[in-house]
Amino acid sequence: MVPYAKRRDSMNYIIDCMHKIMESLTNKDLISFGGGAPAREAYPIGLIGDLTQSIFGDEEKAIQALAYGATIGLPSLRKAVQDHLLVPNGIAANLDEIMITAGGIQGIFLVCKLYLDPGDVVLVESPTFIHAKLLFDSFEATCQSCAMDEDGLNIEDLESKIKKYHPKLIYTMPTFHNPTGISMSEEKRKRMAELAETYDVMILEDDPYSEIRYSGEKLKPIKAHTKSKNVIYANSLSKIFSPGARLGYLVADAAIMQELTEMKLAIDTCTNGLTQMICAEFFSGGHYPSHLRGLCDIYRSRRDVMQKGIDDHFPKGTKRTSPDGGYYIWVELPQGLDGRELLPAANEVVKITYGSGSDFFVEENHDGSQFLRFSFAGIEEAVIENAMAQLGSFFKSKL
Repeated sequence: MVPYAKRRDSMNYIIDCMHKIMESLTNKDLISFGGGAPAREAYPIGLIGDLTQSIFGDEEKAIQALAYGATIGLPSLRKAVQDHLLVPNGIAANLDEIMITAGGIQGIFLVCKLYLDPGDVVLVESPTFIHAKLLFDSFEATCQSCAMDEDGLNIEDLESKIKKYHPKLIYTMPTFHNPTGISMSEEKRKRMAELAETYDVMILEDDPYSEIRYSGEKLKPIKAHTKSKNVIYANSLSKIFSPGARLGYLVADAAIMQELTEMKLAIDTCTNGLTQMICAEFFSGGHYPSHLRGLCDIYRSRRDVMQKGIDDHFPKGTKRTSPDGGYYIWVELPQGLDGRELLPAANEVVKITYGSGSDFFVEENHDGSQFLRFSFAGIEEAVIENAMAQLGSFFKSKL
């Protein structure tokens, strides 16, 4: 048998973790808090149907939607991203600095493809987004973790690791971080922008949840605090439009964007034209503000119910984060409870699954077994309330 590429072996553990998360989303026998799917009510089904009919009622738009398109993306959607998602958040970018990608993950992939050679160091948060770690492993990069505080990355530790490891890339999710839900303070965002310039290191700012804020003060992205070429901004339209549309976007300096466009050209030529067109019409038709308000109302309510359920029912000594947006609550169980070890029993006894915290750490000496990631986004309030009571009782019985 012809051997697989060596990079395949380095991906095995994370692929196994990812499979478990994805399977939990489709297992009808389990209540799944392990994945990160939007609420069913968040999909603008009727509106997308109407917009699609409208597009196919206009021959010029229909041809544009079905034909090969520009690799960098449909001009109307790039303009919509600029007007509705970048300018309101303080990011100044020309259209040639905005690319539409096939989902937010492809944006991260393209940055990796452009910058990472085997053995290059990537600094990540501890814990970090599991899918990003899978991509870094696939490019045979070495991940080194940086400590996190209650307001995001520990900047002193980050600078120390920059000096020690001379990384090619710093990967961060500063707003409603996955998996913890933590948001980085504005002061730290400014300091990160300064560090990128001082040490000539590239920051990849991944920001898929920032629009979904339902409490607290809005924070500008790191990219908004600098004109440096050393910050690339990656985002997704999955959480605010639909994940099945497979749309995301990148913002980078024009010269870097030209290189990223060539990376994309080698992969898929262009992003799906039909979903780009539908999404562009969604924004240009003025539907986004009310849709976003509806999303935030759904997720605020579900967050509140989950937080109360954890506080009321989990064992004494349990700690959790209090996110102002996004999908996730990060839970630390009291000593003596191993969330990873108990997960199969939780699946069997109370028919509930969650994210095992150990899957989100890159350090060999940090098993994260006392941590759990809960996604409240896709589960109705009554189910959350009942599940937190059952799971709390289950954990208490294991003390």
